[in-house]
Amino acid sequence: MKTYSLIVQYDGTDYAGFQIQPGLPTIQGELEAALERLAPNFIRIAGAGRTDAGVHSEGQTVSFKDDQLTVPVERLPYALNALLPKDIRVIESRLESKDFHARISAREKTYRYQIYEGEFPNVFYQRYAYWIRQPLNWDAISECSRLFVGRLDFAAFASSGSSAKTTVRTMHQVMVDASSPLKMIRFTADGFLYNMVRNLVGTLVDVGLGKLSLDEVQAIMESGDRRLASATIAPQGLYLESVNYS
Repeated sequence: MKTYSLIVQYDGTDYAGFQIQPGLPTIQGELEAALERLAPNFIRIAGAGRTDAGVHSEGQTVSFKDDQLTVPVERLPYALNALLPKDIRVIESRLESKDFHARISAREKTYRYQIYEGEFPNVFYQRYAYWIRQPLNWDAISECSRLFVGRLDFAAFASSGSSAKTTVRTMHQVMVDASSPLKMIRFTADGFLYNMVRNLVGTLVDVGLGKLSLDEVQAIMESGDRRLASATIAPQGLYLESVNYS
């Protein structure tokens, strides 16, 4: 049995998320439907990250096992892209070791959140960034982001519905780039809880608006109480940027 991996890009706007849901369009559903047209058997795939509705990807990794697929591995992106909707693209394919799994084998993931500051929404960013009219204090946001680096308990930033056994994660880096109207906050960690990035960004935006101080954010984190943190920010600014297996 061969183990395959695919690197997939997608615009998540018109999908109910990555994970398959009966009766709803999903990234997993589209990929499996395309694979079904290339193989005589059904192929179930696994994704590195179960991105939510409206969330995008530049580097989602999926894996699957199969021994009946006749398309050469180097030709898989071409064959799949001919069958997939235009907002989903396979950009790389590989054969992996037999124990490789897109989610379980992942060592590090990077998510990016984009925020557009301006008097009016930008029509070209509406699907791909969160718009805010009021200028944010990006120095305060950058300073606050340092509170999230390290091996920490992120319970206060995990939405209900997660099946994670622990809310402790190691955040390797948080980078803030506010050098252009399209601002970016990038998070790299060994794993993420349900809605964790969107909850962190919602809190950082409130810091940038002067609604929360650094001391208050520290207290929220130490409390472990999701009710004290800010609301979950909109999904369209979020991207699964890359997954590292080294």
